[in-house]
Amino acid sequence: MALDYKKCAQEIFSHLGGRENLVSAAHCATRLRLVTVDNSKIDMKALENVDGVKGVFSSNGQLQLILGTGVVNKVYDEFLAVTGMTAATKDEVKAAAAAAQPLPQRMVKAMGDVFVPILPAIVASGLMMGLVEALGHAIPSFAGSDWYGFLDLVSATAFAYLPVLIAISAARVFGGNIFLGGVIGLCMIHSGLINAWSVAGYEGAIPTWHLLFFNVQQVGYQGHVIPVIIAVWLMCQLEKRLHKAVPETIDLFVTPLVTVLTTVFLTFTIIGPIFSTAETYVLNFAQWLITVGFGVGSLLMGAIYPLTVVCGLHHMYNIIEAGLLAGEGGMNIWMPIASAANFAQCGACLAVALKSKNAKTKTIAIPSALSAALGITEPAIFGVNLRMMKPLICGMIGGAIGAMFGAFMGIGANAYGVTGIPGFLIVDSSKILPYAILLVISGGVAFVLTWIVWKEDVPEAAKASETPKASSLPAIDCQPGAVYAPVSGTVIPSEEIPDDTFAAGVLGQGVGIQPSEDVVVCPFDGEISSVTDTHHAVGVASPDGMELLIHVGVDTVAMNGDGFQCLVQEGQQVKAGEQLIIFDRAKIAAAGHPDVVVVLVTNSDDYENLTIQTGACKTLDQVIQVK
Repeated sequence: MALDYKKCAQEIFSHLGGRENLVSAAHCATRLRLVTVDNSKIDMKALENVDGVKGVFSSNGQLQLILGTGVVNKVYDEFLAVTGMTAATKDEVKAAAAAAQPLPQRMVKAMGDVFVPILPAIVASGLMMGLVEALGHAIPSFAGSDWYGFLDLVSATAFAYLPVLIAISAARVFGGNIFLGGVIGLCMIHSGLINAWSVAGYEGAIPTWHLLFFNVQQVGYQGHVIPVIIAVWLMCQLEKRLHKAVPETIDLFVTPLVTVLTTVFLTFTIIGPIFSTAETYVLNFAQWLITVGFGVGSLLMGAIYPLTVVCGLHHMYNIIEAGLLAGEGGMNIWMPIASAANFAQCGACLAVALKSKNAKTKTIAIPSALSAALGITEPAIFGVNLRMMKPLICGMIGGAIGAMFGAFMGIGANAYGVTGIPGFLIVDSSKILPYAILLVISGGVAFVLTWIVWKEDVPEAAKASETPKASSLPAIDCQPGAVYAPVSGTVIPSEEIPDDTFAAGVLGQGVGIQPSEDVVVCPFDGEISSVTDTHHAVGVASPDGMELLIHVGVDTVAMNGDGFQCLVQEGQQVKAGEQLIIFDRAKIAAAGHPDVVVVLVTNSDDYENLTIQTGACKTLDQVIQVK
C-alpha cells in the first residue's frame, strides 16, 4: 500500500510540540532534518511509530527522521504545506541547530571553528620551531648561523602574528569582513607597540596614551587568544548593525571606518586591560603555587596549564622561568610542569587519532599530537582535545600526575623556551632519566584515560538499531532481481559501511563498495526516481518494482555538491551501464569523508530473501540478488 505523504507529514507535525516549537526544516537524500526550540516537547516514541518513519534520532542540534529516498522529498513538501514553514537549506538548518545549543557548547564550537582553518599554519610552524630550537641547543655553533636565523624567522612567523590569523578566522566565523578582522589583529600587534613578550625587560616607564578617561599602555597582544576573539566578535556585531542603519550611499566608507575605530578603541581601553589584569593575577598565583610543598602546587599547575593555553596566558610563563633561573639556585623548576602538561595533551590527542574512525579527525589529530610532543600544544588543544572536551580533561589529569612526579624528583632545567622531547636538551643532566619517566607517566596516563573514556559521537537511534555483524553470507541465488555493481571496487557487507544508519539496514538492505574508479553507472534498466540537490546520491526504480538507492560516500551531503557531477535527472529512463554520477575521490578524502559507494534496496522488506556477493568486483558484476 502506497504511503499517504500528507498523512505522514501531519502525524509527524502533531508530535513536535506545535508550530512555535519549530525553527527550521530541510531534507537530504533520506532524512527530514528539523531544528526545534525544546526537544522535551517532542514525543519521540510517537514519531518512531508514524507510518513511513524508519528511525528518529537527534544529532548536532538537529532532529532527524529517516524516511528514505524518494519519500523524504514528498513528505517534506507536505510538511511545509502543513506547518506553513518555508524551505531551508541544509546550511541554514545547521546554523539554526548551532544557535539552539547551550551557550557553553556554542562558545567551544566557536573556538574550534576559529582555530581549525589555521591549524595547518600552526602545526607547520610548531614542528619547525621545536626542531630549530632543539638544534640550536644541541649545536651551539648552529644557533649563531645564518641558517638558524632564517629557519627561526620562518618557524616563528605564525606565532608572532597569531593574533592576525585568529582575527581573520574569527571574522569569518562571526560573519564579518575578514579584512577588517585582519586590521583589528594587526592593530593589536602593531610594530609601534611594545612586544608583549619583551615587556618584562623593558627599561624605563612604559609609554602610555591618555584617551578620554583611560590611560592605555602601549603594549601589544602577542600570543593572546581571548582578547582577539572578543574584539573581532564585537567588530562583527558593530559592522552588521551599521550595515543596516547606514544609508547605502555612504555605507562603503562610513561602516568600515566606524567599525574599526570603535572596536580598536574599546579593545585597548576595556577588553585588553581587563584581560591583562586577569593575566597578572593568574601569573602571580602560578608563582605562588609552584612553591607549595609536597608537590601539590605542581599537581595543580600541571592540571590547569592547558586552560592557560586556551586563554593565551602560557607565553607569559617565560617571565616565571627567567625569574627562577635568575634566583637562588638558578634552576628552572617550571619547565617540568609545562612538559608534563604538554606531553599529556600529546597522549590524549594521540589516543583520539588512533581510536577515531573518522579520516578527517585522524588527519588533524596525528600531526597535532606530534606537534604537542615537541612542546607546541595549540593544534592538539584547540583542534582536537578542547573540541571533544573529554580528551582535554584526561590530558589535564595526566599532566597533573606527571608534574607532581617531577616535583618529587626535583627535576629542573638550566634554560627555558622548550618542553616535551626537545626538553631533554635543557634539563639538568642528572635528571635525564626522571625526566623521561615524567613524559611516559604524563603521556601514558592521558592516553589510557582518553582511550577508555572518549568515544566518537554516534546517533542514539543508530546505536539502538545496530545489529551484529554477519559471520558468513549465503551463496548467491541466480534468480531474476539481480543488482549489478554500479562501480568497480571491493564489495563489503552493509554492516561494515562506516555509517550507523546504513549499516543497521534502517534504509534497506544492501552493500557498500570501496570504489577503485570515479564513475557510477546504472545497475539495471530502470527510471531515475530521485536526485539529491548535492548530486551525491540517486534513486533508481526497476520495471519490476525494485527501488534502489546509490549513495556516494558517507556524510558527503556536507560537501554541498563539490566534487560531484550528476548526469541524470528525475524521471529519466536509463539503461544498465549508463553513467549516473562522476565523483572526485581525492576531494572526498580531503573533506575527511569515507568514499564508500552505498547500494541499498530501499524496499527490501518487499522481498523474502536478499543475498549479496562480497569481495573484488568490476562494474556490472552481480552483487545483490533478491526474490
